[in-house]
Amino acid sequence: MSRAKQFKDLMLAPELLVVPSAYDALSAKVIEQAGFPAVHMTGSGTSAAMLGLPDLGFATITEMAWNAKNICLAVDLPVIMDIDAGYGNAMNTWRCVREFERAGIVGGHLEDQVVPKRCGHLEGKRLISAREMIGKIEAAVEARTDPDWVLIARTDAREKLGLDEAIRRANEYVAAGADCIFLEAMLTVDEMKRVRDEVDAPLLANMVEGGKTPWLTTHELEKLGYNLAIYPLSGWYAATSILRKVFAALRDEGTTQDFWDRNDMRMTFDELFEVFDYSRISELESRFVVRDGDGVS
Repeated sequence: MSRAKQFKDLMLAPELLVVPSAYDALSAKVIEQAGFPAVHMTGSGTSAAMLGLPDLGFATITEMAWNAKNICLAVDLPVIMDIDAGYGNAMNTWRCVREFERAGIVGGHLEDQVVPKRCGHLEGKRLISAREMIGKIEAAVEARTDPDWVLIARTDAREKLGLDEAIRRANEYVAAGADCIFLEAMLTVDEMKRVRDEVDAPLLANMVEGGKTPWLTTHELEKLGYNLAIYPLSGWYAATSILRKVFAALRDEGTTQDFWDRNDMRMTFDELFEVFDYSRISELESRFVVRDGDGVS
């Protein structure tokens, strides 16, 4: 079974598929070791971690593919990703799906914003026409080589055009070949229920701390009938928060000696290295690496 088929089966199962978001290979390893069945590569987190820039369309296809490849190599789980607005027109979308699939990605969400896009929970988003988005969806479907590669169509129409238009677009995108719908920035639970009632496709819920959509538990999302939940902010939000605190402690106290115990977050040196499989890599090194001076001819 391909990883794409594995992910699609998980998405279509009766239980909600909870997919935390990684911004790099190390965060993906932590997600895998926490026991989750899949990983989502966040676009906002990639832009923040790789470029130090906000989610305003700065990252390129090449930069996203490089990060995707590293994440896919780091874990033995299916990985989906944010493919923004396809990085241009339908042919750019065609190219990016080819790039990302070859990097190991098994699916991604494509949005109907004008390029360069904006984070779905920021103001000032601009939309392309539904007709242009349908062309991008059809190009993405044509580009994938694994028929189980999951194309998630995202619409940001709720903010400017209203929920009726967002739902209308969602159903058009399903008819064009999308496997799942991501209706961004719903404002209430009643709106979320209505989308579930009126869109005949698997649905993705985007859980953003402090965002526009109600911040629900996994149990609540499953009860509403959503199929998939991503958490694009959680990982790099947590990392940034801890980094600010630990480096403030170093600045103010001249050491980090007490910081970890004081905040009940101590991890041993060995535990840290085992996050990225040091003992297994070390065993492989001892089997395969021949060093000069070992007396081996």
